[in-house]
Amino acid sequence: MAAFNSVHGDSAPQVRLRVGFLLAHRFTLTAFSVFIDTLRLAADDGDLSRQILCRWSVMGTGGHPVRASCGIFVTPASGLLDPRGFDYIAVIGGLLHQGPQIDHEAEAYLRQAAGLGIPLVGVCTGSFILARAGLLDGRKCCVSWYHHQDMLREFDRVEPVSDRLFLMDGDRITSCGGAGTADLAAALVDRHVGGSAARKSLDVLLFDSPRAETSAQPLPAFLPTHASGAVRRAVGVMEQNLAEPLGIARLAERAGLSERQLDRLFRTELGRGPAATYRDMRLSYGRWLVHQSNRTIAEIAAMAGFADGAHFSKEFRKRFGEAPSQLRLRESSSDRGGLLSDYPADRRLY
Repeated sequence: MAAFNSVHGDSAPQVRLRVGFLLAHRFTLTAFSVFIDTLRLAADDGDLSRQILCRWSVMGTGGHPVRASCGIFVTPASGLLDPRGFDYIAVIGGLLHQGPQIDHEAEAYLRQAAGLGIPLVGVCTGSFILARAGLLDGRKCCVSWYHHQDMLREFDRVEPVSDRLFLMDGDRITSCGGAGTADLAAALVDRHVGGSAARKSLDVLLFDSPRAETSAQPLPAFLPTHASGAVRRAVGVMEQNLAEPLGIARLAERAGLSERQLDRLFRTELGRGPAATYRDMRLSYGRWLVHQSNRTIAEIAAMAGFADGAHFSKEFRKRFGEAPSQLRLRESSSDRGGLLSDYPADRRLY
């Protein structure tokens, strides 16, 4: 294994929190950016962004930029640094099943850090990277409800938890990702720098207030809180495939169920079958587009996964009691701006 460099300036007495970052191939940019910005805002007074109270290093192997899932490239500032120079090493995951997320050198580095007792943080699907390295065996880990079944299928020695934003299991810390990463970062800032620094970071980032480790992950609004992981996963797949709806067989496969199991779970938990649920989701999305856009009805029909405007209008009238063109005429232009921000709540119409 390659020799590690040393972390410059780690003896500075005022530094209270040091985090090293490893970025997976096709990592999630949001999770990385809110983590590092929470540290940045806590590290200095005002808007100077100096690494005083907090320090961070983005590391990599091979000297190459790392591509985020959105296509943006981030160039690591250094190779792999001595893990003893950090309070935490955070692995930022991203897309699963897109080839290796990190290389063998980075994986060996994580094992060495674990052997030295350095706490490891798995953000988003970074938990899968830690699990594949054998670093979560016998542990609980926090994953997004959307990846709960993926974790169960791949690992039998890891207990996934999907009812919270992040989870601290000793020297292993895992997060579901997304905006919840800011809450995890703020918890670390609170622990090492202080509560006022953590609140400052979240205030500047326009988060209402710090959310605790046990705070629930947001779910699609129409789902009951007791919805099973399989139903949640299926609904997540539906939401990601509104314009080109999947067949029920494919949907069941993606949820890890048979078609019969999927139908039974939906009828038991949601009171309707998966096909009806899917159709209502697409109609509600179309209704939102009618409210907030100037697209033609034909364009909206295509975006909501309907064959043509006539079919969309027919199903729309059945669902909402009027044609989309009538709704558009009835709504004043002054109402549309507010409805744009209301779309997540409007999902309750499904």
